[in-house]
Amino acid sequence: MTGFIECIDIGKIYQGRTGAVEALRGINVACAEGEFVCLLGLSGCGKSTLLQMIAGLEPPSSGQIIVAGRELDGPSQATSIVFQDHGLFPWMSVQQNVEFNMKARGVKSAERRARAVEMLELTGLAGFAGRYPHELSGGMRQRVGIARALTTRPRALLMDEPFGALDAQTRGHLQAELLEIWASQRTTVLFVTHSIDEAVFLADRILVFTPRPGQLSANVPVDLPRPRDPRSAAFAEIAASLRAALGPEGGSE
Repeated sequence: MTGFIECIDIGKIYQGRTGAVEALRGINVACAEGEFVCLLGLSGCGKSTLLQMIAGLEPPSSGQIIVAGRELDGPSQATSIVFQDHGLFPWMSVQQNVEFNMKARGVKSAERRARAVEMLELTGLAGFAGRYPHELSGGMRQRVGIARALTTRPRALLMDEPFGALDAQTRGHLQAELLEIWASQRTTVLFVTHSIDEAVFLADRILVFTPRPGQLSANVPVDLPRPRDPRSAAFAEIAASLRAALGPEGGSE
């Protein structure tokens, strides 16, 4: 197994108050550079834990994670992560928030400003650089989080249910915009979701997780042209196969 991102026999065990909790077991994943992969599963199946380990924020209990040919021992400059909670600093303007990751990496101010402007234009926020998070809608705040993640020019963008707290209309708009950004940047994307429709709409390939301990139960390619129509028979057929793979509890729409 080879890929830009490789997870080799990954396991994760947490020590809880009542004893050990096995979150993940025997995860083997390879993602090619430029691929859009969704991690699909019920809440608590370990998919977000795996994403945080790929980001270098959490060590695996067993196995290896390799990004861009190097085994992880902490955060990699090749990746950047976007959470469901956008994590913006309320006292900073949009421009300052977008520049934050670059400032933390020591990028000079002129380069920070130029790159932040570029990413704000890419995410449709060019006119909002001087605003503050409380002045923005939920969807716009999430766009700021995406712009901030992209400023470091990551080779892999890791997204942990970034649209999960948004209303359906805003979520649909941001899904389409994310695909446009991905097409222009050709960044590898790993996208965690518990929505079957979201996974089929976005992904080149969908990895299905079992309930805890999370294990891979299916690896489903989505061979549909974009833009995809959720009302089409082909879309519904893939969604049905994923629903069956998830088991009796199914997944959300």
